[in-house]
Amino acid sequence: MKAPIIEIFSSFQGEGVLIGQRQIFVRFAGCNLNCSYCDTKNSISKNDGVLMTPAQVVSKIESILTPDCHTISFTGGEPSLYPEFINEVSKLTNLDIMLETNGTLPENIDSIDNLDIVSLDIKLKEQFNGDFEEDIFLNEIKSLNLLIEKSINVYCKLVILPCLKIESFEEVIKKIDDEIIYKNDLQFIIQPSSPLSDWKGISNSLFEFSEIVGKYFKVSTIPQIHKILNIE
Repeated sequence: MKAPIIEIFSSFQGEGVLIGQRQIFVRFAGCNLNCSYCDTKNSISKNDGVLMTPAQVVSKIESILTPDCHTISFTGGEPSLYPEFINEVSKLTNLDIMLETNGTLPENIDSIDNLDIVSLDIKLKEQFNGDFEEDIFLNEIKSLNLLIEKSINVYCKLVILPCLKIESFEEVIKKIDDEIIYKNDLQFIIQPSSPLSDWKGISNSLFEFSEIVGKYFKVSTIPQIHKILNIE
């Protein structure tokens, strides 16, 4: 069994609830979406990766593992394209497993066995160049519900662009509140798009976005700190 890998590296988690924690990142090649804000364009095509076996991935992980690191973050691209590969890697390591996913492949996500934490992106139509499909949102909800049912630690990340309209954003949050089976303790991370200079003069709108989510869910607003620290 092999999967296309862009890179395996150690760094601080720059997004979400584990921000600042040291992790090993395994970045897969290949993605089923094409978001306008994507900052890893080199991982969209499966052809851009180097084929590796699970044993080779674990060997690389072990070679760069440090005492302050306890988690592997599978990212991409879209790592849920490779559920069996992730299962095989998880069998060969005692490290916690984190999945960073767009949530649009619920069947694949459901077949990943040993997930400790999931960062699930909620995609907004403003993030696409006119080709947003409703199935994207519906599948994200399916993934969110199945993870909640399995008692897997999951949080939602919302990347917001300066062009995002408050009304459009609130409509999405209301839909999520209507569709999920159990929302107690579900946390949302609002992530202003990078570079932060794009928010100059309009950063007060971030308070409005936070207030909207806060009507329904726990919420934090956190930018990408790896961009601020200028690290990978």
